Amino acid sequence: MKHVTVNGLRLEYRDYPAGEPGRPVLVLLHEGLGCVALWRDFPERLAARTGCRTVVFSRAGYGGSEPYGEVRTSRYLHVEALEALPAFLAALDIERPFLIGHSDGASIALIYAGAFPDRPLGVVAMAPHEFVEEETLAGIRAARETWATTDMGQKLGRYHRDSERVFHDWNDTWLSPAFRGWNIESYLPAIRCPVLALQGHEDKYATMRQIDAIAEQVPAAELLKLRACGHSPHRDQPGAVVSALAAFIQRASGS
Repeated sequence: MKHVTVNGLRLEYRDYPAGEPGRPVLVLLHEGLGCVALWRDFPERLAARTGCRTVVFSRAGYGGSEPYGEVRTSRYLHVEALEALPAFLAALDIERPFLIGHSDGASIALIYAGAFPDRPLGVVAMAPHEFVEEETLAGIRAARETWATTDMGQKLGRYHRDSERVFHDWNDTWLSPAFRGWNIESYLPAIRCPVLALQGHEDKYATMRQIDAIAEQVPAAELLKLRACGHSPHRDQPGAVVSALAAFIQRASGS
């Protein structure tokens, strides 16, 4: 594990070197309860398959990264995309990233690509959210019940400095009245890079409307809808996802 200071906070990251010259740099953005460790072996497998330098990091407050001081607001994904991610990329001298995000991370990638359309080479959005659906809220309410009645907190504590804050900052924010109107669709038409959006048919946190909206509003968008797959395509269908991403990165980067 390596560390870099971004906006005054020490963040953990892993950096898998390029296996082939001239390949894009892949930057992975984790989900709302994720971190470096919870990607498991996916970054390493992706790096080996594509030959790309692959960087995966834990956002402030997640994993072993230092916590943020401010109170979480309904604009936390905007802050990550417009302030924290550009600062992280600058700290590692990554100018033209190929962003691969899951859930919250996918939303961050889409905001970034719409706000800075000349920067990303491509975006892979796995189980993204562009707006709040009742199915999303039902899944998050169910997660709250699981947290209250099982050892979920103990398990999550293996991966985060403060698992209780990680969970409640995510869960409480999404279930707050202020978040009901959250919507990032205005960023989609400005995206110029190729986008691959993936979602499982058994995703408990969203309907296919999420990635259909991307196809309708992003000119260079491709969709992959996976059977026997829930909210985490890279864990539920790892072989299919690695193959799909490798092919997409090849097409999108022209390398």
